Amino acid sequence: MMKHTILAFLLLLAPCSFVLAKQKAPMNENRDAWEKWGPIKGLTSGGFIARLGYVIGGTTPLPLPAEIRKISTFSPEGGIGIGIDGYRMFSKRWGISLGAHFFWEGFHTRADVKNYYVWLEQEGEITKGYFTGTNVTSTDMWGVSIPLLATCRISPRWNLNFGPYMSFYFHQTFSGEVYDNDEGIGYLRENTPTGTKILMTRDNPTPYPNNFADNMIPFSAGIEVGFDWKALRHLNVFGLIDWGLTDIWDRKFEAISFRMYPIYGTIGLAYRY
Repeated sequence: MMKHTILAFLLLLAPCSFVLAKQKAPMNENRDAWEKWGPIKGLTSGGFIARLGYVIGGTTPLPLPAEIRKISTFSPEGGIGIGIDGYRMFSKRWGISLGAHFFWEGFHTRADVKNYYVWLEQEGEITKGYFTGTNVTSTDMWGVSIPLLATCRISPRWNLNFGPYMSFYFHQTFSGEVYDNDEGIGYLRENTPTGTKILMTRDNPTPYPNNFADNMIPFSAGIEVGFDWKALRHLNVFGLIDWGLTDIWDRKFEAISFRMYPIYGTIGLAYRY
């Protein structure tokens, strides 16, 4: 389920929270350790980090609307992230980074819905109304994110990164279909919740119009939070969450009645030089 996936993303940051809590206790800092695990050239120099990771997540309304009664299937699609960050440390603990992260991300989900407003395509004609039954959606997005992040070294080997990002999409798709649920209930009330009842079955699913993606905004903005753990002198293990704060749909788009936000996490390896 979506809420479980979001929880999994948040758990990526648990190690950082644990280490940060330990910093409250008095400790004798070892300068040699800070220098060993700091930037390659001194505590206040800079460098680059090349990243390769696996992307998971989805595009979801927040909070989940009452029309969505149960999410039966959630499956990330795609899952590749490649990026590079340039960074500069201004002190032993604080710095800044600017990156370019290329991604392929998406999802496939199946949910039981009730009185879910949607546009459907039947024999080349658009039918609008309120659907009850099973709703299946998939999306696929390629693009690049530009994060501008503050870096906090909470220990010699742990960095916490946070700040805004912008994403620009090269390719976007959004498709779906509806049919009856496991109890055999599947129908659309045309135009109004009490309109003409049109039955829909899984033997002959009714698709979304194929131009839905034309109404997707080709950029988004949000907040990125992540960590880097320095496993080796040049090798980091990292995790991050990109939490979108802007709707994926054009404001004039009426085929879906609620806003949807991209929320994706990445975990992987990075080479630091």
